[in-house]
Amino acid sequence: MSTTGATSGVAGGLPADPYLPGHGNSGYRTTYYDLDLEYKTGPGRLSGRARISAVADRTLAEFSLDLGLFRVDRVLVDGVPAAYSHRGGKLRIRPNVPLPDGSPFVVTVRYAGAPRPIPSRWGDLGWERIDDGALVASQPTGAPSWFPCNDHPADKAAYRIAVTTQSRYAVVANGTLVERRAGANTTTWVYEQPAPMPSYLATVQIGRYRLFDLVGGPIPQRAAVPPRLLAAAGHDFGRQPEMMTAFECVFGPYPFDEYAVVVVDEELEVPVEAHGLSIFGANHVDGRRGSERLVAHELAHQWFGNSLTVADWRHIWLNEGFAKYAEWLWSELSGGEPARTHAARWWTVLAGQPRDLRLADPGVRRMFDDRVYQRGALTLHALRVAVGDGPFFTLVRDWTRTHRHGTVSTEQFTALAQRHTTRPLAGLFAEWLYEPALPPLPI
Repeated sequence: MSTTGATSGVAGGLPADPYLPGHGNSGYRTTYYDLDLEYKTGPGRLSGRARISAVADRTLAEFSLDLGLFRVDRVLVDGVPAAYSHRGGKLRIRPNVPLPDGSPFVVTVRYAGAPRPIPSRWGDLGWERIDDGALVASQPTGAPSWFPCNDHPADKAAYRIAVTTQSRYAVVANGTLVERRAGANTTTWVYEQPAPMPSYLATVQIGRYRLFDLVGGPIPQRAAVPPRLLAAAGHDFGRQPEMMTAFECVFGPYPFDEYAVVVVDEELEVPVEAHGLSIFGANHVDGRRGSERLVAHELAHQWFGNSLTVADWRHIWLNEGFAKYAEWLWSELSGGEPARTHAARWWTVLAGQPRDLRLADPGVRRMFDDRVYQRGALTLHALRVAVGDGPFFTLVRDWTRTHRHGTVSTEQFTALAQRHTTRPLAGLFAEWLYEPALPPLPI
């Protein structure tokens, strides 16, 4: 599927994302997704009913949702059949009567088909059929591969996700498991996530998993792991409750009701964060905590990226810079190398690489460039060195508290940082965020 040529206007409400203008839709904001899905793992067939609550930002004679290559069987707006067309990754809907500005409405979409990942410059994204189940990794544009949505990072809503599949499989999705109904051959798993979530962080994981709790720490934590990896995963994630306690001290209260990790029985290039959970590959479990820095990285995303979501993709360093710096902080807090040692090592690496990236606006081709991660962490370390530990960590906790469950931008962060010190920070931020040249190592 391609979104080339698809449009998303800016006349009302949500502006088009400058990097991915073909994803997301203007004219309304979603407030709640109620998804009922049935998945047959053998043929890889998905049938779904999506009931989406939203509020119009202007009078709407027509509106659109992002949706991949499914057969759409029916569309209702406030319970009344509506005209629609579906092509180019857009489901365009025309209600019988225009929706007034400011009015709440509910659109119901029934659809079916074989979920196909969304092709992108970063590879195939979204729902992926694996050898014995399914995994979903949608960042940044894969959500339409499995449900109709307003696929913009700044459009955040509460979710209910119900998945019915063969009883031999376990299902993990965002939020709290509130119900599990066993039938003759299938089981329905129902999850609720009340905290506002962007579509790219919604996920479903289906596999022959063993479920267990990670004991300790201030927040309930659970894991879903292939049986053969149970012992190794128990060890590799064994310090995660301690990590949660440490991160609550430096980042502020954990933003959700619980946290889950899923280890899929496949190799993944990198782990993937989702809202309230993270997905790791079997290759990230070795029984020696060889990937513990990635455990820290993904946990930190629950604050930075998931609770505080970028207003648009230009600000991706606010997600990845903080998550990378969390790796260095966990090393420091757990008795390993201090953050300054990691900073010096990665500054040396960056010094030998091209200096053609502006961190605060890297461009769509470089959204996930390693330099966004490393330079983002170095920027935070430079700020910490400049203002001192006390003001820096007070700033971080203020940042997560002020924008909890909201959307954020680089300008908001730099403005808040300046309020936490009398030292002028404009020069520091200009060098690290807006100039491609690498500033000196912060000491």
